[in-house]
Amino acid sequence: MSNETLAPAQNTRRPHTAQFKFKVVMESIEEDKMPSVARKYGVAYSLLAKWKRHFLATGHQVFETTPDKEKEQLHKTIGKLEQMIGKKEVELALIKNFSDFYASQNIP
Repeated sequence: MSNETLAPAQNTRRPHTAQFKFKVVMESIEEDKMPSVARKYGVAYSLLAKWKRHFLATGHQVFETTPDKEKEQLHKTIGKLEQMIGKKEVELALIKNFSDFYASQNIP
């Protein structure tokens, strides 16, 4: 055995953007040649297969959830704004009542 020290293994993971993953997965679907697409982009075949499975399993959500989430968020915002308006109307009515009351008390 030699006394050479082994270099620590470097982390070879690279962060991939969603756009990159989508591009690679779509190309693998269109060409139906996952091994060659994986080699072309320097991605492990197993990783590409994982991305493709995830894409095929959840891709339909792009069409289902995004508009629903936006609509739900808008309804929540509208509800909060309506509550704020209601509170301000009550505050204004109270201030008007108090100012009318004090104005009538100061009449000589």
